[in-house]
Amino acid sequence: MTANSPRMSALDLVHTVVDPGSWRSWDEPVAVTTTDPAYRADLLAARERTGLDESVVTGEGRVEGRRVALVACEFRFLAGSIGVAAGERLVRAVERATAERLPLLAAPASGGTRMQEGTVAFLQMVKVTAAITDHKAAGLPYLVHLRHPTTGGVLASWGSLGHLTAAEPGALIGFLGPRVHAALYGEEFPPGVQTAENLLANGLVDAVLPAERLPEVAARALRVLCADAPTLVGPDVSVEEDVPADAPVTTAESIRRSRLPGRPGVRELLAATATDVTALSGTAAGERDPGLLLALARVGGMPCVVLGHDRGLAHDRVHDHRESAAGQALGPAGLRAARRGMRIAAELDLPLLTVVDTAGAALSKEAEEGGLAGEIARCLADLVTLPAPTLCLLLGQGAGGAALALLPADRVVAARHAWLSPLPPEGASAILHRTTERAYEVAERQGVRSADLLANGIVDVVVEEGDGFLERLGAVLGRELAGLAVRDRGERVSARRLRYREIGL
Repeated sequence: MTANSPRMSALDLVHTVVDPGSWRSWDEPVAVTTTDPAYRADLLAARERTGLDESVVTGEGRVEGRRVALVACEFRFLAGSIGVAAGERLVRAVERATAERLPLLAAPASGGTRMQEGTVAFLQMVKVTAAITDHKAAGLPYLVHLRHPTTGGVLASWGSLGHLTAAEPGALIGFLGPRVHAALYGEEFPPGVQTAENLLANGLVDAVLPAERLPEVAARALRVLCADAPTLVGPDVSVEEDVPADAPVTTAESIRRSRLPGRPGVRELLAATATDVTALSGTAAGERDPGLLLALARVGGMPCVVLGHDRGLAHDRVHDHRESAAGQALGPAGLRAARRGMRIAAELDLPLLTVVDTAGAALSKEAEEGGLAGEIARCLADLVTLPAPTLCLLLGQGAGGAALALLPADRVVAARHAWLSPLPPEGASAILHRTTERAYEVAERQGVRSADLLANGIVDVVVEEGDGFLERLGAVLGRELAGLAVRDRGERVSARRLRYREIGL
């Protein structure tokens, strides 16, 4: 279905999403109380046309057997507008979902505030937003599917607060409706801006999906977001198992291997070790950086939020001594997207897996003006204080502030040929010797390789590479995540703070 297809009613959408026969309405009858004859006539006509008593329907059903709460707009009822009665119905549904600890699915399709009710209707968006905020603060998932059209106060409140947000193909989605823009400014709004597809390209929604795919996608996301408490499975993997004492490797060799074309990155890691992967797009606030991958997934069987450096073009390019900075650099928008992942992990108490594999941060006018340094600082602040369990994987290159921004964690696992340094080795060599030709010599002195990081307490486990590397790594990550998830939160966060307080002492 697209925005130009026959419009799906709210109840048809609900029955598309929930398991057959599982829908139960929570709606109590709403009386028509207005004394305005014209508005009363509009309400009665809307009721006759839709068979509903208001512009929203609320209730519960099951999605692949999981009990969920749903709220949806009926656009044919006065353009899905929200007045006092609709606002109160929404709030009561959200509050009930919170009290019964149900994940909440929302499907708005609305022109916004109901103009016939004026400012009191306008203020309904505040209380709906407050209820959604309380729901999320209780550690409960909130998923949104924006339908055609969603504009005004609805988009500017409960339409924009999802942990995960999808949009209907071709849907018109924007704050200011095109008709209002034309009336106010005497010109048409630029075409193509307020479309679901453009919002996806700009990191405002995570996917463009027809209604028929919502059950599958929602169920997959909820298998991660609503995961049961984990239990430890299998034996611990010791350092000695993964780093044989008789297999020394030079710093230069590790750096060279980390830059080989075809070396597995975060996408290959997920393909080999993860299930129930749901990709998220950008910051959800208008920015998207191809250098940062953000997803919900089960890694090694464990539910988590994954955020990692995406090697991008590094796979397609041969690196030599002069090309060490090749690959996808990470800019401030990527770090803001990373912080979105941190917030989701904190709100839902999900383990966070960060994957470090970067040749460095973006070095440009745009990155400087976009606040790159400040975003690195805010990532560090978020990670050292995050209440959720945190695990970092050093998968490949770990150059500079872009690597450090994703490093602080309760536990750190490193691939054998991963490394971490204050700058790309060539940059450090240029500072110390005014040439890049002594890069490996400088890196050796800095102690950047995985064995050095292990000796200095920066890394906890090093995983040997070679045949079966990704499968072995997935098992290690799963066990590490499970171990972290069952630890006492206060003790875990205190230990994390102490870990970084004592580095180098």
